[in-house]
Amino acid sequence: MATPLENYLSACNGKPNVAMTAYVANLQQVASVNPSIAADIVNEIDNQRSHLKLIASENYSSLAVQAAMGNILTDKYAEGYPEHRYYGGCVNVDAVESTAAREAENLFGADYAYVQPHSGADTNLVAYWAILSAKVEAPALEELGVKSLNDLTAEQFDALRKRLGNQRLMGLDYSCGGHLTHGYKMNVSARMFESHPYGVDKETGLLDYDAIEKQAMEVKPLILLTGYSAYPRKINFKRFREIADKCGAVLMVDMAHFAGLVAGKVFTGDYDPVKWADVVTTTTHKTLRGPRGAMILCKKEFADYVNKGCPTVLGGPLPHVMAAKALAFKEANTKEYQEYAHQVVKNAQALAKALQDLGVRLQTDGTDNHLMLADVTSYGLTGKQAEAAMFECGVTVNANALPYDKNGAWWTSGLRLGTPALTTLGMKEDEMKEVASIIDFVLKGTKPGLTKEGKPAKGKINLDPAVKEAASKRVQALLSKFVLYPELDLDFLKKEFVK
Repeated sequence: MATPLENYLSACNGKPNVAMTAYVANLQQVASVNPSIAADIVNEIDNQRSHLKLIASENYSSLAVQAAMGNILTDKYAEGYPEHRYYGGCVNVDAVESTAAREAENLFGADYAYVQPHSGADTNLVAYWAILSAKVEAPALEELGVKSLNDLTAEQFDALRKRLGNQRLMGLDYSCGGHLTHGYKMNVSARMFESHPYGVDKETGLLDYDAIEKQAMEVKPLILLTGYSAYPRKINFKRFREIADKCGAVLMVDMAHFAGLVAGKVFTGDYDPVKWADVVTTTTHKTLRGPRGAMILCKKEFADYVNKGCPTVLGGPLPHVMAAKALAFKEANTKEYQEYAHQVVKNAQALAKALQDLGVRLQTDGTDNHLMLADVTSYGLTGKQAEAAMFECGVTVNANALPYDKNGAWWTSGLRLGTPALTTLGMKEDEMKEVASIIDFVLKGTKPGLTKEGKPAKGKINLDPAVKEAASKRVQALLSKFVLYPELDLDFLKKEFVK
């Protein structure tokens, strides 16, 4: 019996597509061990091809970036950092990590890049402990006249541990668009630090820099943190720099969501966090369009402390993912990528305007970046109900709390909508108008489901079947013009691997 690869090469009439050949060969290897996993991979391609992806934190990495993660680099332990490893035989990992770091520094104009972190949560922990080490631990060791924690007595170490665990963090409140790791009580960050979150103005939904400054002068945090998971406006980092200097804080920025807009030269000058912050953390997917991972950019003052991600927080780095990061950074350092980043914002603003024209209320009345928060309560729905209805019609979004949301963080009153993925597919302003129309059409055709007692149920929906059919057809018509990874023959992959 012929293998899938042999079948493909036979079917392509002597003109094999490189990407397709590689994908089939890869899946053939996977299927030889567990066919169901190969089928799941193909089904995920199908799923992502058949849905409009409007999740603000998701994108599509290039096939080259994906290919960089499937190789022998995954087998190498490499705790430490280049030229300073706890394992032998790391010469090639040193080369890969150094290349990725230099590409990142060049792309963002940073003093130093640390590309090992596996996720946004990991990278924020590494950054927190680097700052604690630089600003609390190192001065304490100097005062005691010792060079290492191992030189401390048990009593001295206990006293230092208490000092490290009694520092103050000021970050954007989770309920106002901040991230879990910015001091949310349910997250380890609020247990490491004495957390003093700041919010947004209850009337405008905007950051009030004067109010933040006043709070910072009262709190005097070790770390003043800015950045967001769900805030639709750009941030003036120069103003945050002034506040940090005035209150004596280290300025840290989490740009995980908008790193691609910084790399793509959308956010420049006062709005470029790398220019103003002491420490910048980011994921490498989302708008940056790389592999799932993270990194830290920092001033030279913090480089040695950031390098201690292992043993402080991290275990073994992922060399294969660092290789993929190197490719993504190089892809982002091009004119084409800058055009993409600017189009992301143009699309977001076009989508926002189209939704507003249809009567949808948006948090802060619009967007400066890649995302927006839509209030769905006017449709009589919770965010969770709206999310479920949209997915049934082929649109992937996520429920998101609005500032000071009465429905709480689970059911929510809103949807978070983002344009990075659709922009990667090639969609522009005209397509955003159709997307807005589909969203409004589906939500108008959805009613809350009912409990056994006949009362509205926050988690159930009643979607009009005719609306679902019509909306699904419109989604597929749009996606047929903008095919994800057109190099891949999905019909062939499904025939060979999905039994």
